[in-house]
Amino acid sequence: MTSVVGVVKNLLGAYEAQTPKKLKVIDAYLAYVLLTGIVQFVYCCLVGTFPFNSFLSGFISSVGCFILAVCLRIQVNPENKSLFLEISQERAFADFVIAHLLLHLVVMNFIG
Repeated sequence: MTSVVGVVKNLLGAYEAQTPKKLKVIDAYLAYVLLTGIVQFVYCCLVGTFPFNSFLSGFISSVGCFILAVCLRIQVNPENKSLFLEISQERAFADFVIAHLLLHLVVMNFIG
C-alpha cells in the first residue's frame, strides 16, 4: 500500500512541476465535464429516464464536450508541437469554441 501512495505522490509531483498552466485549466475542465456526465448517468439509473430526450441530450453534451476538450488539449500540448505545425494555439481554441457552439445548437434542438 505504501508503494502505491509513493507512486501517486511522484505522479502528482511530476504533474505539478512539468505541466503548463494552460493544460492544467483544460484538465480541470475535463474533470468537471466527466463528473457532470457521471452525475447525469447515476441520476438516470436511480430516478429513471422519463424525459429520455433530456437525459440523452445532456449526456451527449457531456461526452461531446469531453471529446472536444481532449482534442484541444492534444493540440495545445507543447510536446505535440511537431504534429500540429500549421495549427496555432489560437486557431485550436477558436476551433474548440466553434465546435462547442455547433454541439450545443444540436443538443438544444434535440431536447425538443
